[in-house]
Amino acid sequence: MHLSSDVVNESDDNDEEMGQTSISPSINASGNELLREEEIDELLMHKKRVNRIDRIGPPSDAKSLEKLSPKRSNILSSVSINETCSGSSGFARNEKRAEKTQMLKNKISRDDGQLMVERDTRILMEKNYTGSSSDEEESNEPAEQRLLGVPRKKKKYKTVPITVTRIYFVAILLFVFLGLFFWKKTWSKTSVSNFQLLKNNGTTPFAPTTILISLDGFRADFLHKGITPRLGSLVKEGASPPYMRPSFPSVTFPNHYTLVTGLYPESHGIVGNRFWDKELKEEFFHTGSSALDPKWWGGEPLWVTAEKQGMKTAIHMWPGSEAHIMDIKPTYLDKYDGKLSLSKKADRILELLDMPGYVNDDTTLIRPQLIAAYVPNVDADCHLYGPESNEVLATIHEVDSMLEKVFVGLEKRNLTNIVNLVIVSDHGMATTDVSRMIQLEDLIDLDEVEHIDGWPLYGLHPKGEINEIYGRLSTLAEENENFKVYLKDSNMPERFHFSNNHRIAPLWIVPNTGWAIATKKEFDVKESIQKGIQYHPRGLHGYDNEHPLMRAIFIAKGPSFKKVPNSLLEPFQNIEVYNIICDTLGLKPLSNNGTMRLPLVPTRQNGSEDNESMKFNPEFKSDSVTLTQSIPSSGMPTSSESMSSSTQIPKIPASELHETAAVPEASKSPEIDTSWMSEKQKELLEWLRANADDMKSWLNDLAAGN
Repeated sequence: MHLSSDVVNESDDNDEEMGQTSISPSINASGNELLREEEIDELLMHKKRVNRIDRIGPPSDAKSLEKLSPKRSNILSSVSINETCSGSSGFARNEKRAEKTQMLKNKISRDDGQLMVERDTRILMEKNYTGSSSDEEESNEPAEQRLLGVPRKKKKYKTVPITVTRIYFVAILLFVFLGLFFWKKTWSKTSVSNFQLLKNNGTTPFAPTTILISLDGFRADFLHKGITPRLGSLVKEGASPPYMRPSFPSVTFPNHYTLVTGLYPESHGIVGNRFWDKELKEEFFHTGSSALDPKWWGGEPLWVTAEKQGMKTAIHMWPGSEAHIMDIKPTYLDKYDGKLSLSKKADRILELLDMPGYVNDDTTLIRPQLIAAYVPNVDADCHLYGPESNEVLATIHEVDSMLEKVFVGLEKRNLTNIVNLVIVSDHGMATTDVSRMIQLEDLIDLDEVEHIDGWPLYGLHPKGEINEIYGRLSTLAEENENFKVYLKDSNMPERFHFSNNHRIAPLWIVPNTGWAIATKKEFDVKESIQKGIQYHPRGLHGYDNEHPLMRAIFIAKGPSFKKVPNSLLEPFQNIEVYNIICDTLGLKPLSNNGTMRLPLVPTRQNGSEDNESMKFNPEFKSDSVTLTQSIPSSGMPTSSESMSSSTQIPKIPASELHETAAVPEASKSPEIDTSWMSEKQKELLEWLRANADDMKSWLNDLAAGN
C-alpha cells in the first residue's frame, strides 16, 4: 500500500508535470491570442480617442498623445506576455492577471483623458474663447465624457455673415466722423456752430448765406414803369408775388421791425414812428436818441435770432439795429448815414461777402451769413418830390443800378446759386396836395388832448372823457368822408391788428389815402390855398395797409427759391418774411405771427387778363378816396371837387404781368419728431439730411462691391 501510495504520489507528480508540460503550449497560445485581441481593442479605443482629440484640439497635441498611447500599450503587452508565460497558476490566475491588465489599461486611458482635459482647458484659456449660448452649453459638459468616448452631437459653428445693414452702419459712422473732421478743419470754433451744408464757389466754402435789402418806400407798381431792368430780371428768374401787404400803420419803423420779427406792430411794440407810452411816461421818436434804448423794442429780430444760434450777422443801417436789443449786437453793425452813396452801399455788401469763412493767423474777421441792408433813397425823394415825379423816377433807376452792381458782384464770385438775394420794401407811397388837407383844429380843440401820436394819421390821448370827444368826431366824419374815426377798444378794424398794446392811443383819426391832417402850426391850409403854397411832404404813407398805393414788394432769387414757369405766389403780408429768411439760413425762428414756411407754393397762373395784382380789388371796400393814374408833381387841382371817388388805377397789360416771377414748389421731406433731441442733435440731423443723397449713392456702390 505504501508503495502504491508512493507510486500514486509519484504518478500524480509525474502527471502534474506532464499536465503542466502538455498544457503550457496551450496556455501560451491562448495567452498570445488574448493579448493580440486586447492589443487590437486597445488600438481601436486609442483611434477613437485620437479622432475625438482631432475634433477638440490642434493636430500636434493629438499626435503627441498618439505617440504616448502605443508606448504604454507595448509596455502593457510585454508585461502581460511575460507574466502570462511565466505564470503557473492556470487559467484562473491568467484571467485575474488579464483583469488587472485591463484595469491598468483603463487607468492609463483615464490618465490620458485627464491630460487631454488639462490641455483643452489651457488652450481655451489662452485663446480667451467666447462663444454663443449654444457653445456655452456645450462647454459645460464634462471634458472627460467628450474625450473618453461618451457620444455627443456634432458641433455646428454659426458664422455671422457680413450683411449690407452692417456695411451701411459702419459706412455711416465713417461718413459722420470724416464730415466732422473736415468741418473742423474748415471752420473755427468761432464760426457758425450748427452743422450746415457747405457749398463751394470754386475758391472758398460758403455756408447758407442770405442778403436782405429793404428799399424804403418802393411801391409795388414802380416795377412796371420800365426803369428797373435788374429788378425785372430778378422777378423773371426768381420768386415774387404781385405785391406784399405792409402792416398797419404803413410807416417805416413799425414795418421794418415787423419784417425782421414776424410780429404785428401791436405785438413788438413799435406802434408808430412816434408814440407815447403811458406806463413809461415817455415818448418814442424814431429819429431821437430814445429810439436807441432797447426797452422800446419787443420781440426778437433776425440778427438776434442768428447770433443766438451761433451765426454771424452784418446789419447795415436797418431800423432798430443800433438799439442792442436783448443785449445782443450784430457781429458787424453799420450805423445810419443818410449821406452814404448807393454805390458804396453795394461795395459794402460785397466787402462783407469777401470776408473769410474761418479764422486764421492773418485775420479774425468771419464772413456773415445774414446781411441786412437798408436803402432809404426812394422814400426820401418821394417825400421831397412826390412818387410820380421825374426825380423819383431817376432815384428808382439809381437804386436798380445799385442792385445791378450787387448782382454782378455775385456773378463774378460765382455765388448766384449759393447766396440768396431777397429784395423787400416796407410800404408804398401816395401823392399829397393842398386840396386834400384837413386842419386838425377844425376837428378838435387841442387843449382837450394831452398827447398826439402818429402822422399822417393821428392818435389822440384825450385829457377828459373820451366817449364825448369820440361822439363829436364821429359826427364830423359822417359829414366829411375823407377820414374815419376809431376807438382802439371798440371799432378798430380787426384786420389792422392794432389794438392789443398800451402804447396804442385810445382814439384815432385816419385820413383816406392821399389826404393829410396838419395843425395850423405845421401848415395853415386856408392861407396856403390862398397863396398857392404847396404842401410838403409831397408824398405820404401810413394809410390803410390794404390800399393799392400802400403795397410793397417781395422779390427773391437763390438756392432757396426755385423758378416755376407761368405761376405766381398769392400776395401775403410782411409778417411772413421773418420765417422765410430763417428757413433760408436753417435757423429756428422764435414764435411769431407768420405762418408761411419754405418751400413757397404758387397758387395762381401768370398773365391772366383778370389778374388783380395792380388794380383795386373789387371786393375791397376801401375807406380811402382813389387817385388818378398819374398825379403830376405840379399843377395839382385846387379843389377837392376835382377828385373823382371812382377813379381807379388802370389795369396793367398782360405783357407786363408776364414778367412777374414764379414761386418754387419743392418736395417736402418726411417730418421727423425732433422734440426729444438736443439742439446739437437736431443740427447733426439736418447736416446728415442735407448730405443724404450723396451718402446713399456711395453706400449703394459700396454694398455692390464697386
